[in-house]
Amino acid sequence: MIGAGYVGLTTAAGFAALGSDVCCVDIDAARIERLQGGQIPIYEPGLDELIAEHRSRMRFSTRLADALECANLLFVAVGTPPTASGDADLKAVHEVVEAMPASEHHALVMKSTVPCGTGATIQRLLREAGKGQLSYVSCPEFLKEGSAVCDFMHPDRVVIGEAGGWAGDAVAQLYEPLKAPLLRTDVASAEMIKLAANAFLATKISFINEIANVCEEVGANVTEVAEGMGLDSRIGPKFLQAGIGYGGSCFTKDVSALKLLAGNSGYHFQLLSAVIEVNELQKRRVVSKLQRRLGDLAGMRIALLGLAFKPNTDDMRGASSLVLAARLRAEGAQVCAYDPIAEAEARKLMGEIEYAGSAHEALQDADAAVLVTEWPELVRLDWRDAAERMRGRIVIDGRNALPADEVRAAGLDYEGIGQG
Repeated sequence: MIGAGYVGLTTAAGFAALGSDVCCVDIDAARIERLQGGQIPIYEPGLDELIAEHRSRMRFSTRLADALECANLLFVAVGTPPTASGDADLKAVHEVVEAMPASEHHALVMKSTVPCGTGATIQRLLREAGKGQLSYVSCPEFLKEGSAVCDFMHPDRVVIGEAGGWAGDAVAQLYEPLKAPLLRTDVASAEMIKLAANAFLATKISFINEIANVCEEVGANVTEVAEGMGLDSRIGPKFLQAGIGYGGSCFTKDVSALKLLAGNSGYHFQLLSAVIEVNELQKRRVVSKLQRRLGDLAGMRIALLGLAFKPNTDDMRGASSLVLAARLRAEGAQVCAYDPIAEAEARKLMGEIEYAGSAHEALQDADAAVLVTEWPELVRLDWRDAAERMRGRIVIDGRNALPADEVRAAGLDYEGIGQG
């Protein structure tokens, strides 16, 4: 497993649990040293226990040669972050490709999310370098941060893109114990499946957020509207939770990547342009809500409850809190934030705000509070105690997750998203 991040480490642990011997390789020496010492460098529920249970089948190294000696399937799970243009940065992927041997006994299996057409380019580069005998397989990941272990063990589907040969069969055999639906297709289609799936889910989120905004204008309740929509089997209830926009590395990156892929091919993907615009504006609507209730925000103390892009992860990539905190500070507000897990990651990106050691500390003397991430401990807050600590009365529920009646019973002024 080349790359020991969220995807690589979880996938490696999953394969070990299925009985395979796995060597994890990463260029980050500090990360490998921590893993060798039994420390897990990322927060992912259940991953610590899974690695501890199957540690005897896992090795960790900074040397690719160690993996080449003991494995024939080389899974690539390196980062492909967006560049300044919005395209996927494939530098790490190409570094792995350049380091590959000319061997008919090894196969490169792409787990990293890459633009459609990357596989064809890699295979061409391998042939030009005299490594054409190296097999190539696309096997996109569908792991959700916060539930990645469960997603690996109980996948909706396994997609294998290949041109035929032993490597595709070997990857299918690895996943066979999971008894998941298996789709074997060509490489380009496998690459597109991942991008298309994330783009569709992001579209559902932006759509329900637009419906929420209309609900606020006409007095409807988006929670009830979404429930009624979700009962239609053609639509389903998932990803119809209105809020302050999607975040994370996957949706943010993959939607933009697919839009640019289409543009680079000469096609203007208008729908995804709207999806992205809606999502960016949704993050800023909270500031408008606060201004409508408090007036000028200069000097106001705003408590942000939660910072990670979603619960059960410390990932801050694409988090709504980044935009929200920046906009509040631009309006002159003082921002105090609390997150039970993501503070260390947040400090790397937001050093200019105040961090509290608890939710109640963050609420002390706050003129308003905003629920940004629906961590269970934040949803279950003692709102009477919160009301006594706060200077103001405003609570904006950015995830429609709080018990509105309890918040109001505590004497606070509750406002959700799309609640009429």
